[in-house]
Amino acid sequence: MITISNLKKSFDDLEVISGITTTIEKGEVITVIGPSGTGKSTFLRAINMLDPPTSGKIEFEGRCLMDKQTNINEVRKKMGMVFQGFNLFGHLSVLNNLCVGQIKLLKMSRHEAELNAHELLKTVGLSEKANSYPDELSGGQKQRVAIARCLSMKPVIMLFDEPTSALDPTMVGEVTAVIKRLALEGMTMAIVTHEMEFARNVSTRILYMDEGGIYEEGSPVEIFEAPKREKTKIFINRLKSFRYDISSKDFDYIELSNNLINFCHSHYLSRADTNKAHLLIEELTMNLIPNHNINSVSFSFPDDQSSFEVTVSYGGGDYNVVHGDSMQVNIIKGIAKEINHNFDGANYLNIRW
Repeated sequence: MITISNLKKSFDDLEVISGITTTIEKGEVITVIGPSGTGKSTFLRAINMLDPPTSGKIEFEGRCLMDKQTNINEVRKKMGMVFQGFNLFGHLSVLNNLCVGQIKLLKMSRHEAELNAHELLKTVGLSEKANSYPDELSGGQKQRVAIARCLSMKPVIMLFDEPTSALDPTMVGEVTAVIKRLALEGMTMAIVTHEMEFARNVSTRILYMDEGGIYEEGSPVEIFEAPKREKTKIFINRLKSFRYDISSKDFDYIELSNNLINFCHSHYLSRADTNKAHLLIEELTMNLIPNHNINSVSFSFPDDQSSFEVTVSYGGGDYNVVHGDSMQVNIIKGIAKEINHNFDGANYLNIRW
């Protein structure tokens, strides 16, 4: 779908991108990760010419975007872009935010545009907000409206520039759940993100950027489990993440428990935080999730150990297992500072402390 050849971008004397060559194939979900200031957002904005490259070549569906004969505005109709800051029209209702582009740019009738808008709002879980205005919405809701507005233009690729960075942590899951659903439906996407667990779960390929370009690329397993280059290893190791995939109801809980404890010991976690992680995972996997219908368990924390999170993915219908007033639920609530549940075909329960 997109071919990028020797892409370079400078701002005055500062060279931000020194030469990127890569492709994006139809149906791929590319996540772009790396330290701040390594040109990730600039790279994404160059793809649809919001920050035109200094040199190099970008081809989209066979058309060179740097050719003066190419109508960039027509190209952008097919490239939806979601920004950090939502960029909604504050004077328009949610419904009209979705309709205006369809009517003015796609030349759809008002009736057809509204029908499509209502379907898209249903997709992102905001049907009841159609007549609300942006300042009446939470950050997560605004970003979901921004995604729906992009989808209303019927793009063939979606570009996401750190779509969760402006959100309160409690709202991140709302947005990542929508993006995961788009991935399952086959939407081609390129996503700049700092949400590493999300990048691991949603990506078909990961680009790690450093030194002015793509420093290393590979599958999520290659980048997160076996990075080859030194800066990638340092970056990934700072993120301290444990994951255990489960393929059977009769999984080996003792193995899970031992692996978790060994992981905590290897990273010099305190006994208190080790016990909290172990207790949360034990209550969830052994007592609360029906029929042990679990897909995966993960535990992660930043290098400074300023916060911790356990995430469990499990099947069945839309069901938050941390509800009610049972002893097990009260144990979890006693540890957690935040509990977030999302459903997009599977349940994702995230517990932070």
